[in-house]
Amino acid sequence: MTEIKASTELASIRQPIELTTSDGELLVGELAKAIDPSGDVILFLHPLPTHGGFMDSHILRKAANRLPAMTGISVFRFNTRGTESPHGKSSGEFDGGDKERFDLEAAFEFLKPQFDRIWLVGWSFGTELVLKYGWQYPIAGAVLLSPPLHRTTNDELLRWNEVQAPLVALIPELDDFLTEGPAREKFSVIEEIDIQVVEGAKHLWVGETYTREVLNRIVKLIAPAKSPLPTQWS
Repeated sequence: MTEIKASTELASIRQPIELTTSDGELLVGELAKAIDPSGDVILFLHPLPTHGGFMDSHILRKAANRLPAMTGISVFRFNTRGTESPHGKSSGEFDGGDKERFDLEAAFEFLKPQFDRIWLVGWSFGTELVLKYGWQYPIAGAVLLSPPLHRTTNDELLRWNEVQAPLVALIPELDDFLTEGPAREKFSVIEEIDIQVVEGAKHLWVGETYTREVLNRIVKLIAPAKSPLPTQWS
């Protein structure tokens, strides 16, 4: 048995993916598929690309490296338009969350025939895409990591009252943009939302302690029997 560390990569079936959006952009991504899949897949949406966010941002990368083997949950992550990471660059230009709706549409259409349940997980800017557009899809549930609520309108938040799937917001206690008090106030228009404050955490969830905290809370929603995740692996 060895301890799970930042660089640990467990067994899964890794597939490089290219998606074509309905407005003609080519997006690069990767599907990390469980060898013994549960039927669940997480569709990750990365942080702000103009400030260093991409599909290889550390929480997304570690989720892809660990969750398929540990839980049977597959992980799909991709670069939104104009975003470049070690996996490659998607065509087009960053559009502030507007035309990125076509990116989410392409990802969902790719996953829908392959999986029984699609879960949305956004981080920072990715939460804006979840909140603005995720309500219109038949998702199993959604998780918001460090939501800044800079781009999401009140009307878009109200749309989530039409959604039956669970919605969880993980608010870092020491977030740079949205802490507990303002988060509870802004999200109060949504009747069913589980706001969880993570003590000591910051916006970027730096450190193995917070990586494990985030992944455990995601898994607790999707596959409670698999939580808490092991900290060692054979």
